[in-house]
Amino acid sequence: MSDINPGPADSGPADSNKPAPRQTDRWLEPGSTNALVIYILYLAGLAIGVTGLVGIVLAYINRGKAGGFVESHYTFLIRTFWIGLLYALISAVLMMVAIGFVLMFAVAVWFIARCILGLQALQRGEPVKDPESWFLGL
Repeated sequence: MSDINPGPADSGPADSNKPAPRQTDRWLEPGSTNALVIYILYLAGLAIGVTGLVGIVLAYINRGKAGGFVESHYTFLIRTFWIGLLYALISAVLMMVAIGFVLMFAVAVWFIARCILGLQALQRGEPVKDPESWFLGL
């Protein structure tokens, strides 16, 4: 009749139920999954503005770390954000004249088209042909 606790050396059934240590989620690591998430965040940003900001932060954090064809997507994503913001600001100023409303719609179409074309290239495993383009990157 011993009341001695054997301590951690006991590898009974309680130890087999321990969860494995959590690893970093794949979508945060630089690569095609992360670029896919950023494209989705950008598209969601048209309805929920803050997701676009999360996307640009992720793009800046992971640019230069992925290598391969994904690097062109990070450049394309960063330029899509800043050029889209510039076009949107110009359109907002021109809303004093009626043309701004039409231009804002054109900016939204341009932004969606760039994201869809980038997504298609990413899913095919191809780089963006011209990631520094001001138009669609074709």
